[in-house]
Amino acid sequence: MPNNFFTPVEEREKIFCTELVQCGVLYEKAVTAAKILASGQPDELLSSEERKVVKDACEKWFVNNQPYKL
Repeated sequence: MPNNFFTPVEEREKIFCTELVQCGVLYEKAVTAAKILASGQPDELLSSEERKVVKDACEKWFVNNQPYKL
């Protein structure tokens, strides 16, 4: 019986990338951040540049996903 709770890495990349682009993150940065996020690597294994890309993309996503913008 197939496990319905497992999502392949490629599918997670697509989901992350779509969400980031919809919130205004530049496509190239969204692709890079999506690959890093989908990999599931802990922060300690990421380079400082990778952490910065993910942090910037996620901050933009967070700001643009607020239900009530101030």
